[in-house]
Amino acid sequence: MAADKTAGPRNKTAQEQQSLEVRRTDQGTEKHEGAGTSGITDQEKELSSSALQAFMAGNYDACLQHLNTLQDINKDDYKITLNTAVAEFCKSNQTTTDNLRQTLNQLKNQVHSVVEEMDGLDDVENSMLYYNQAVILYHLRQYTEAISVGEKLYQFIEPFEEKFAQAVCFLLIDLYLLTYQAEKALHLLAVLEKMISQGNNNSKNGKNESGNNTNKDSSNQKAESGALIEVAKSKIHQYKVRAYIQMKSLKACKREIKSVMNTAGNSAPSLFLKSNFEYLRGNYRKAVKLLNSANIAEHPGFMKTGECLRCMFWNNLGCIHFAMGKHNLGIFYFKKALQENDNACAQLGTGNSDPGKKFSGRPMCTLLTNKRYELLYNCGIQLLHIGRPLAAFECLIEAVQVYHSNPRLWLRIAECCIAANKGTSEQETKGLPSKKGIVQSIVGQGYHRKIVLASQSIQNVVYNDGQSSAIPVASMEFAAICLRNALLLLPEDQQEPKQENGSKTSNQLGGSTENSESSEACSNKSHEGDKFIAAPPSSPLKKQELENLRCSILACSAYVALALGDNLMALNHADKLLQQPKLSGSLKFLGHLYAAEALISLDRISDAITHLNPENVTDVSLGISSNEQDQGSDKGENEAMESCKYQPLHRVQEVTWPVWNKNVVSFSLIAAGKQTPQCYPSSITSARTMMLFNLGSAYCLRSEYDKARKCLHQAASLIHPKEIPPEAILLAVYLELQNGNTQLALQIIKRNQLLPSVKTLSDMRKKPVFQPVHSIQPIQMPAFTTVQRK
Repeated sequence: MAADKTAGPRNKTAQEQQSLEVRRTDQGTEKHEGAGTSGITDQEKELSSSALQAFMAGNYDACLQHLNTLQDINKDDYKITLNTAVAEFCKSNQTTTDNLRQTLNQLKNQVHSVVEEMDGLDDVENSMLYYNQAVILYHLRQYTEAISVGEKLYQFIEPFEEKFAQAVCFLLIDLYLLTYQAEKALHLLAVLEKMISQGNNNSKNGKNESGNNTNKDSSNQKAESGALIEVAKSKIHQYKVRAYIQMKSLKACKREIKSVMNTAGNSAPSLFLKSNFEYLRGNYRKAVKLLNSANIAEHPGFMKTGECLRCMFWNNLGCIHFAMGKHNLGIFYFKKALQENDNACAQLGTGNSDPGKKFSGRPMCTLLTNKRYELLYNCGIQLLHIGRPLAAFECLIEAVQVYHSNPRLWLRIAECCIAANKGTSEQETKGLPSKKGIVQSIVGQGYHRKIVLASQSIQNVVYNDGQSSAIPVASMEFAAICLRNALLLLPEDQQEPKQENGSKTSNQLGGSTENSESSEACSNKSHEGDKFIAAPPSSPLKKQELENLRCSILACSAYVALALGDNLMALNHADKLLQQPKLSGSLKFLGHLYAAEALISLDRISDAITHLNPENVTDVSLGISSNEQDQGSDKGENEAMESCKYQPLHRVQEVTWPVWNKNVVSFSLIAAGKQTPQCYPSSITSARTMMLFNLGSAYCLRSEYDKARKCLHQAASLIHPKEIPPEAILLAVYLELQNGNTQLALQIIKRNQLLPSVKTLSDMRKKPVFQPVHSIQPIQMPAFTTVQRK
């Protein structure tokens, strides 16, 4: 499960990121105020300089006065209007996001500038307008649009000032990490490092040339620039750690972790990052220890950084305990995280009631504070593992309102419905035969005593009691809708046999938006064409994960269709499942069973017998090299146990938990180990036994009782008598009644075990007298050896 959570760096990085956003806006002012043209008068230059100094000093009233005077002198310069909007935004403590956004859109229309048409240096003058627009899109979680703007700016980065160029790079790096494009982020980080080192060398050379003219101001500037360079380098190390964590490159991550600890010390971001690293390595106790050692009290608070550190702390603890297999503790910590998140949102208030001002009334950074839907997603998956499908359904159905483009989330909701509607009897959960499951009641006495057998038919059960299937309740009808949505969200013809088998590696760079809660959650596009598909709030689905997900959805769809009595649709899904090029042994086994059941219901028994051939079962493993396994769908078991490849050292849960918006403050959940459902065949022998039992039933339907009896006893000889399902015992009773052996049928019911046929008993009577014990032995109560007490 998933999940990617690195609660550390996002704090500090979040704090630094927020100051970066303000700096970006400041640079907008600095850029335009300082930019002079040949037609600018000395008065305008002086006013521009004064406005810039006032802005940098935080005296926004004086800055606005100078800008208004400038506006009166030069009414046609849109840059003055831009700087005025930025100054007013900062004066309001960054709480008038809607006004700034509206002004930027108006200016963009005024200059008739479109980002897509930016193709020359003439458009570089509008770069600050584009940049500020990208910053707002970033805070509105519209990451794809922000990336398109940032990448256009990056193409013309050479003529930019050094600070502005760095700001563009940092913004793009953050966006790439949020959309799981770690390789692009690493490339930009290398460019940024070179840019900083060159700028540092140039400043040193410039100071050496004018060494005779240096004074206190120059020495102060040198100290300030040196401090800024160190801060930038520390930030670069943190970004590298986040990128390597996304790529699961632990060796490279280990090197960068050392650099982070050397530059940032035991700050909350560095400790959270190191905790995430240990979490990926499987050192869960050390990860918890590092989290506990972080000083959360030193965090500036979400009103300044946009991040609730306490929420991240509890969330990460929940992920770690999930990976340890301690699901009840995990859900406890997730609930604590939800409480902290709700408290933070309550402090922010409900916002502006005006629809046109819904992003105003609070600092812009706090637009990224609410993590409710990511946390609900985590809670839902955790509850599904605990075995509380109804509670999980309530969490996931709320999360899907935001992340409705995630096919994996629709599958999880369907699994909740399946688990909520499965049987709860002892034999279903334990897989052991129960006499109570065979005998319904006994009526009469003496010679008229009769045994009433229980009916095993569950076909065509109506689950919704006449209400619409589209109503979100945990019903099988709603599960069918969820699975249909999941299939429609997957790309078409993703599984061409030749292409799929030929591609064994995939790019580790995710190219889709992950954490958006509004427009980005609806986007199903990726930056890498058809290699990835968005699955917010978890990581993008790579090619092989898509294949595995498709197989799981088809298996669940066949199961649900059978439960609803739609045999044609069940057969269609089962056939599609068996045609998949990369199919795990477990799902192949289920596909044959589902297809056979549908065919028998359609009175195509000969075709069903072909599917029930025991030789079809060659593997019952829960996955291929990396597979998302949902084998529980055959018996309606808890099917949330999804796993994915990646590291050979451990299995990373396929459902990567949501990643926070700014910094890596969430862990990807790691599977602590996968347990096979108790009713699921644990070996090829037990799976073939199940096939033989069903094959016997098929022969029985064709009145081929000898073949049915042969299959039944062949299957019984392969497993322990206590593992024989009650359905097989009922089949044996039916066969003996058809053969006229009423007394033997009664013995089978009383003993609750399969007995030898009459033919076998008659043959045993002909055997020598010294072998009676061996001939009678199968009729006795089996299996338990008596313990001698001294």
